[in-house]
Amino acid sequence: MRNRWIHVLCVFSALCGASPAVFAAPPDAAAKRSPVLAALQAEMERSFKALKAQDPPAYFLGYTVTDTQRADVSGSNGALLNSTEGRNRWLEVSVRTGTYTLDNSHKVGERQQANGGPGTSVPIDDDAEVLRRAIWLETNKQYEASSQALIKIKTGKEVKVETVEGKAPDFSREEPHTYVGPQVSFSVDRKPWEEKVRAYTKAFRDSTAVINSIVTFSGQAQNDYQVNSEGTQLQFGQIRYRLELFIQGKAPDGMDINRYYNFDWVNPSDAPDDKAVYAAETTMRKELEGLVAAPINDPTVGPALLTGRAAAVFFHEVFGHRDEGHRQKDVTEGQTFSNKVGEQILPSFLSIVDDTTKKRLGSQELLGFYQFDDEGVPAQRVTLVDHGVLKNFEMSRSPLADFPHSNGHGRRQLGATPVSRQGNLIVESNKVVSNAELRAKLIELIKAQNKSFGLLIDDIAGGFTFTGRGQPQAFQVLPLVVYKVFADGRPDELVRGVDIVGTPLAALTKIVATGDTTEVFNGYCGAESGSVPVSAASPAILTSELEVQKKESSTDRPPILPAPAHDTAVAKTGGQL
Repeated sequence: MRNRWIHVLCVFSALCGASPAVFAAPPDAAAKRSPVLAALQAEMERSFKALKAQDPPAYFLGYTVTDTQRADVSGSNGALLNSTEGRNRWLEVSVRTGTYTLDNSHKVGERQQANGGPGTSVPIDDDAEVLRRAIWLETNKQYEASSQALIKIKTGKEVKVETVEGKAPDFSREEPHTYVGPQVSFSVDRKPWEEKVRAYTKAFRDSTAVINSIVTFSGQAQNDYQVNSEGTQLQFGQIRYRLELFIQGKAPDGMDINRYYNFDWVNPSDAPDDKAVYAAETTMRKELEGLVAAPINDPTVGPALLTGRAAAVFFHEVFGHRDEGHRQKDVTEGQTFSNKVGEQILPSFLSIVDDTTKKRLGSQELLGFYQFDDEGVPAQRVTLVDHGVLKNFEMSRSPLADFPHSNGHGRRQLGATPVSRQGNLIVESNKVVSNAELRAKLIELIKAQNKSFGLLIDDIAGGFTFTGRGQPQAFQVLPLVVYKVFADGRPDELVRGVDIVGTPLAALTKIVATGDTTEVFNGYCGAESGSVPVSAASPAILTSELEVQKKESSTDRPPILPAPAHDTAVAKTGGQL
């Protein structure tokens, strides 16, 4: 099982207000070149000169240092869990031996040669001599691993049958880029946030349905320094803040019921105020209480309406992962879209772009924004589907036969090797109606198919998809809030235990109309290169056919006793039984 959205939390609206003391350091009027960048460049020039003369020769050398400052404050059920702040630096070295056409990263059949490890921690002091010593040692380690991998690849390559894409070059030639941006940092007083997470989680204790609650504030300032032997020199930084709300309950049959909500912001002044947070908590608690008591939905196939948040995750799972470039190249992948460029894969009124240059969509922050990807390629807007026709893939520096260059989607979690990943996946439609009209169309479909009800998918936790050839080419999306919508006009009925399932090529053709309001879903997506921040945006969609199955359920029953604060027998006896 792969490509799971990890810790995906739903964003309903962008809310602003006063915040506890959090101050972002103002950028320098003229950005100063960090001593870190200078040390990387000096050691790269020295090492590459020597390594390209070795046997086998290194043809590419890249260095990245990621400097991360982070603050976290977490509370649960009215008490503080932790409050920490720290800073670290991580060095990653990429040594490629061989040539752009065939190098140590080449995958032969199902085998991928091991690299030299995830990198290493380096001092946070700007001491060029100490930093260069750490780079020197890591470079030697990575060259040894790279040279051994290339020897094994050349030995085994000739006895393997390869596809056309498998014969594409292993690494793309890209133009070098130079950018020196301001270094970023923040100063946060954690004490007010400690009081807030206590208060926010304590408020959930009023509900008998809430078994557990966790609220976490996090702030992160990350500065990246990249150099490579092609001439790229980059220095850039980014600050993000997040407030995550989570509550958990249990239905009588043991099914876990979870509700999520999160706020994301970049400027300290845009942090949510207490009024906004408590309003979100009221909604979460009401929904959880309703779901705990709701009936389980039986497996069905029929018309469904997905709100914008739900539709965004649907496109991320069903389309987005299968459009990532490296999946077209790997013979072990299902390669759903590999030979469909220029073909109609969606209704003609739908287009899809991935625009990682976009910081916001309307009032919403987009987590998938970045200036340069993790291979030093600038972020850019890429049209993936134009009026239903597949046009492009999300590309890293692992080229395809007809797509020889990266379009800025080489991404990774620290310590992982970059591969092509989604950033800001945005669905656009030219066949829009109001959401009220979309609901009316849903009822028309229910009646036309002689169904008694259809489904309204209002919120989703995340999902996952199978893309390998040895598995069914299927996806599974995990709704949190689902309603039955009845054809006879009865009030909507909240149900639980619903998972959306299907296969991509069939599911994408069933969309018949969209709403007129785009909604954003921010989260963290996990795949081969680790967990990366992503956004997906879509209007509500109406589909003529959606299959749902019963959700996996725990066999653990709810607690035998109520929470102490809600035990009426204890309360009447003053705590004595």
